[in-house]
Amino acid sequence: MKMKVVVVGASHGGHEAAHEALTRYPDAQVTVYEAGDFVSFMSCGMELFLEDKVTARDDVRNFKPADLEKFGGKVLTQHEVTGIDTDAKKVTVKNWATGEVLEDSYDKLILSSGVTPATIPVPGADLDNVYLMRGRDWATKIYDKLHDDAVSSVVVVGTGYIGIEAAEVFAKAGKKVTVIDLIDRPLGNYLDAELAEKVRVELEKNGVNLHLGHTVAAFEGDGKLAKVKDDAGQVFDADLAIVAAGVKPNTKYLQGTIDLDQRGWIKTDPYLRTSAKDVYAIGDAILPLFAPAGQPAPIALASTARREARYVIETMTMDKPARSFAGVNGSSALPVFDYNLATTGVNANNAAKMNLEIASSLYEATIRPEFVNEGNPEISVKLIFNPKTHAILGGQVLSKADVTAHANTIALAIKGKMTLEDLAEADFFFQPGYDRQWSVLNLAAQTALGQIPSV
Repeated sequence: MKMKVVVVGASHGGHEAAHEALTRYPDAQVTVYEAGDFVSFMSCGMELFLEDKVTARDDVRNFKPADLEKFGGKVLTQHEVTGIDTDAKKVTVKNWATGEVLEDSYDKLILSSGVTPATIPVPGADLDNVYLMRGRDWATKIYDKLHDDAVSSVVVVGTGYIGIEAAEVFAKAGKKVTVIDLIDRPLGNYLDAELAEKVRVELEKNGVNLHLGHTVAAFEGDGKLAKVKDDAGQVFDADLAIVAAGVKPNTKYLQGTIDLDQRGWIKTDPYLRTSAKDVYAIGDAILPLFAPAGQPAPIALASTARREARYVIETMTMDKPARSFAGVNGSSALPVFDYNLATTGVNANNAAKMNLEIASSLYEATIRPEFVNEGNPEISVKLIFNPKTHAILGGQVLSKADVTAHANTIALAIKGKMTLEDLAEADFFFQPGYDRQWSVLNLAAQTALGQIPSV
């Protein structure tokens, strides 16, 4: 008898889970239910989509249904799983195209229903031209506004990756952009103060007005947005507002069936199993192990979801898996006008939230030897480490050159439980057209150890 695998949600984790199940278990019967009508828009490619840097709008996706169907899988769009009977091992599904409600059985059920953008519970949040920024439908609407001459003033709520992407896109399009957030620095959840300050200068140099340390009190207008008011009563003109103020787990349909925490995140054990037998959860709606901290944390990244999916499919037929899910570092990268930045692991912000004892060190220099007088930009490397053991816990890199791959090296150092001493002497190549005799990561570690680097 074929193993029936049902996957809820067709984004990054759902796609990876279905693909892995079909290729690892050729006899498996795999069905993916997706509530939306498009499979599966890649929101992390939103800025490229808006700037027309993609081959076609509908190419900004993780996969097409045919990519799974050629292996024998089924992908059903506009099919929303509305309930689960974990005793009977069945799901209830609403077909939004026809209105039909159907049931399907499963042997293994994988929940990858993700998150939805968080709205702001203030007056006027339902006005026309108050937009969210996630998914293909919103991307298409934002694209139209980007090219609308009637839109001259834009207020962005949120200084995370999505908010900063929106600010940059509209500023490049010649719009007057204001960013509002309670956080006192841009990208404050990702960058420590020294690097965030460089980003602040870059944003303001490119015409972005940063109004930080404040929240939105109201959206104002007569049916259509005209102004945004902050908590101090200051008012900003706004033809469009883009709310990028976080996300909430899409788990309402699981209440009373699968154990959730008080904020709605799906509870999982170290093997990504839920409270129900043969039901697993992956993706943005769970709190995976944040490996460098040894604690669970919300890490909404495509790369995280795919790693979780691969692990679940590998272990779901085992009564007792030989290993638990290894966790993730939360590695990510972003361009901000002329800057390129990347981060991985622990930073000052999440360390404070998790009550971690950390130390840090900042190394700044030019990328190549000083005698290279052309194409030799500056670089900043921030290392976070355990003050007692010197174990590397995190890192951030920032430069006008593309140095983002250095964050991947730091991520490997975290994975390998390397110390500052290890990184200080790690064997990297040298060629003066690319770097220094000691790599910038060698030098960053030597600086953290209190040594005077020999550059």
